[in-house]
Amino acid sequence: MLIVRSPVRISFGGGGTDLPAYYEQYGGAVLSTTINKYFYTILGSRLDQCIQIISSDLRICENWRNFASLEVEDNGLEIPVAVLRDLNREIYADLFLASEILPGTGLGSSASVCVNVLKTLTSYLHLPLSKQDLAERAFHVARNVLGRHVGKQDEYAAAFGGLNFFEFLPDGGSRVQAIDAGTGLMSELQNSLLLFFTGAARQSWQILAEQEKSTYEHSPRPLEALHEIKELAYQMRDVLRAGDLPAFAAMLNESWHAKKRVSARISNSRIDTLYELAIHNGALGGKITGAGGGGFLLLFCEPQHQDAVRQVLGREGLKEMTFCFDYQGAHVLVNDPFIDNDEHSASRWTFVPLLSRT
Repeated sequence: MLIVRSPVRISFGGGGTDLPAYYEQYGGAVLSTTINKYFYTILGSRLDQCIQIISSDLRICENWRNFASLEVEDNGLEIPVAVLRDLNREIYADLFLASEILPGTGLGSSASVCVNVLKTLTSYLHLPLSKQDLAERAFHVARNVLGRHVGKQDEYAAAFGGLNFFEFLPDGGSRVQAIDAGTGLMSELQNSLLLFFTGAARQSWQILAEQEKSTYEHSPRPLEALHEIKELAYQMRDVLRAGDLPAFAAMLNESWHAKKRVSARISNSRIDTLYELAIHNGALGGKITGAGGGGFLLLFCEPQHQDAVRQVLGREGLKEMTFCFDYQGAHVLVNDPFIDNDEHSASRWTFVPLLSRT
């Protein structure tokens, strides 16, 4: 039996520049961190040449009698099916999927699903992938197999974990810089961030498709905004390294206003009202997570002002989600051959002899 966990992420800056339409021309850059809200896959072997996938969140269960009958359909299970088909290795197993986060909330949950299932299956099949290869393969599944308008940042965040600065190069390559801001500053940053669910979940692909179209067409307003967003991502990385959180908060605010110029669908009157209420009550900056249009409102707010922000947003019906930073990325939690006598599991166990006592 295998149990694999992968995190979701909050993105601070650079979102939209990780889309191929942008980075293939100009290069992209994203600053993000993963948080302790996870997607899980539990794999158990089968001996009857059947495949079963169960989603506890969507309350969907599908069975296929053989590998050749797998189909990629928009039925809620298309991501694990696409991963299975893309690997093109016969495997007969039960896959149980569970998440701590609703889909469509702007935290990169779809990418976390893809990275997680891919990590599970490649571990089970003894096909180890580096973190970068895991991210790239998951991006390939989402972009090319499923045909979705997605960027690379979510897959990279889920695969690597932690606070990272990702650069996406015009030649398709990437650079990953782990930001080591120190324990004290990371604690202060974490304690200054608040997440509130706006109550609206949505799929971001249509918004991202519109962004890609405007980028390919070199539309001046959204393209200039994306250039500004990328430059601010570099500046946010630098001020974090310097330990200047007030400057970081100001750039988060500036980046949000630039982001709204990319597409009219990124924000709306409701989101604008909530954001301004938060700023008026002490928040220094923030943004809607993900592509926009709904999901979570991320705010930078110093502790002394947080009660006021919680009260005003609570009166608007928003619920806060508490979180901590995650530093591991996708990894195997349980790899136990004794549960179901599966020879594929626990191949990486090593047994170290006890030191003799004197």
